[in-house]
Amino acid sequence: MAAPGTPAPPTPIAPGDGRGGLPDSMPGAKQLPVLIRRKRDGGRLSEEDIKGFISAVVEGSAQGTQIGAMLMAIRLQGMDLEETSALTQAMARSGEQLQWPEAWHQQLVDKHSTGGVGDKVSLILAPALAVCGCKVPMISGRGLGHTGGTLDKLESIPGFNVIQSPQQMQVLLEQVGCCIVGQSKELVPADGILYAVRDVTATVDSLPLITASILSKKVVEGLSALVIDVKFGGAAVFPDQEKARELARALVGVGADLGLRVAAALTAMDNPLGRNVGHTLEVEEALLCLDGTGPPDLRDLVTRLGGVLLWLSGHAGSSAQGTARIATALDDGSARRRFEQMLVAQGVDSNLARSLCSGTPAQRRQLLPHAREQEELHAPADGTVESVQALPLALVLHELGAGRSRAGEPIRLGVGAELLVDVGQSLSRGTPWLRVHLDGPALSDSQRRALQAALVLSDRAPFTAPSPFAELILPPTAAQP
Repeated sequence: MAAPGTPAPPTPIAPGDGRGGLPDSMPGAKQLPVLIRRKRDGGRLSEEDIKGFISAVVEGSAQGTQIGAMLMAIRLQGMDLEETSALTQAMARSGEQLQWPEAWHQQLVDKHSTGGVGDKVSLILAPALAVCGCKVPMISGRGLGHTGGTLDKLESIPGFNVIQSPQQMQVLLEQVGCCIVGQSKELVPADGILYAVRDVTATVDSLPLITASILSKKVVEGLSALVIDVKFGGAAVFPDQEKARELARALVGVGADLGLRVAAALTAMDNPLGRNVGHTLEVEEALLCLDGTGPPDLRDLVTRLGGVLLWLSGHAGSSAQGTARIATALDDGSARRRFEQMLVAQGVDSNLARSLCSGTPAQRRQLLPHAREQEELHAPADGTVESVQALPLALVLHELGAGRSRAGEPIRLGVGAELLVDVGQSLSRGTPWLRVHLDGPALSDSQRRALQAALVLSDRAPFTAPSPFAELILPPTAAQP
């Protein structure tokens, strides 16, 4: 029996017990081609069809080629709202469901991003929200396509363990208030399998697959509020803002259908977020933001997303008040101290965590994996920095080892790039504008050309870069803050 005041451990929901889990009857391997053909030809999958497919994925009776074929059929033919909700629910029920103490009900919040270049918001926002009285059980993913994954970034910190059981997650939330974990065998195993296959089958940009992947991880968390950062622009999954808005509305709509209070923020992803791209380099920049400094665009996005969550969950009277509370947590050092506690609680040596969080930028770099070589690129002409195109930058870094070409492939944690300029600033010919961190030989001529082409100069006067935060889509029951 637990001691008085000690929360009861999460209650797993076993397959076939009537409260979730996988259905009792699994489809035979011979049935999968029928389902694949139905969706390939534009047909509609029933709830039982979808449950059967997910069961086969998790049970291991579905071959890799069959999984890839189904994902491609969904990518090409799409899914309606009911199909997407059924897929989300089936994936969520493929593992254990988290059950938290009743007293935590209004405190449980989370944030998710569709993936961006230089997007290290989660590392900063989770501890900042915890300082503001929230419980943040953040289930994140690895690198997908050309974007870096939150888990990969955190694993660049020696000792950080992203695999935590539901019982361990509850202890982390009790002691620290936040945790950032991956899809373990217990939690949403179907998404862990499908996520890896999407990365290598060109199905990353499927609207129903993105929706189900994101929300299945959130359904099991029992959240009171969720904000999703939906990227649009040249380096986003959906370059067109209208297509990103369609995804945002699907996320909010499916979330409401599943009883989740979801808001979606549309944010621009043409330029990298912040100045650092690459796993270790992004951890360094996250720490700068936790110091109360760092790039203005990164801080702006962290505080605004956090403000929406605090308002939606009742921790602030408006999103503006919530934004101010997050900013205070960054400026007074409390969010950084909470980040240090999370590092220790998830396996990082306490001395390393303390040195990392209290050290100077130069000291921090010595504590983390770093690339062997650096190479700077110089501005080819005078002008104002109109933009730094994030996609070609990310693609070159992917070639240099910062990303994966197939599931499970190792990555080079120290490979990355530092922007030495800001969008809107005046730049003189010959001035260094980019520092590339690499482990292998020097950049090839084609890589160097691709990077130089990413720097877009204009002849207009210097300007202040706009916020990446463009639009907010709220759940049906929420009024504008």
